[in-house]
Amino acid sequence: MEINTHTSQGYSNELATLKGKLILMGRLVETQVAYALHALMTQNHKHAAEVLVLDQKVNALEVSLDSLCVDVIACRQPVASDLRFLIVAIKIVTDLERIGDEAGKMARHVVGLSRKSGKGTFEGELDTEFRQLGEQVQTMLGDALDAFERLDVEQAKVVSLSDLAVDQEFERLSRCLFLHMTEDSRNIRHGFNTMRHARSLERIGDHAKNLCEYVVYLVEGRDVRHTKFGVKV
Repeated sequence: MEINTHTSQGYSNELATLKGKLILMGRLVETQVAYALHALMTQNHKHAAEVLVLDQKVNALEVSLDSLCVDVIACRQPVASDLRFLIVAIKIVTDLERIGDEAGKMARHVVGLSRKSGKGTFEGELDTEFRQLGEQVQTMLGDALDAFERLDVEQAKVVSLSDLAVDQEFERLSRCLFLHMTEDSRNIRHGFNTMRHARSLERIGDHAKNLCEYVVYLVEGRDVRHTKFGVKV
């Protein structure tokens, strides 16, 4: 499926602009996640601050895209695939903004540590487990955005399955954190902080899966939410 060419060039341009802004917003939040993870793992305060700067750009795009969708619906009265595209666009904007919010939470923690000169977030095996979770989520998000850009249903189905691996990695890290905290009460604060960031990553994986589901709806007109649509590829 491609964005339709219409007799009104202005209408076609509006839809093309909308998709372009969606792609830009997606890549901005992808960068936010990468910077936030790097900031957490290395206590890189510069990258943490850049995440928060990007958050302002993402929020501005959210407002702009919402307004553009409303204007197109009101003025063009779209039907069929155009209407599906606009519905999907509104949903994608929400998911992307929430991904940016999760990255912002991680970045603010690093900024807070720099002000308090507090203990870092990771050590030992927890470092390895968290890195693995972070890498899985980054890959999943990037691949989900690629699937949307190309409107690739088959890739969307494959990427959606990655959410299972992300959930498993999250559960494994949770067990490690529980042991870490029960072995020594001094680890409790550290453990809760790490759990909070791991939960943010798990949520980002959920939002990436949503993007894949929207691709299927956009291309095939099927609502595959709450189904195992990625199993039969």
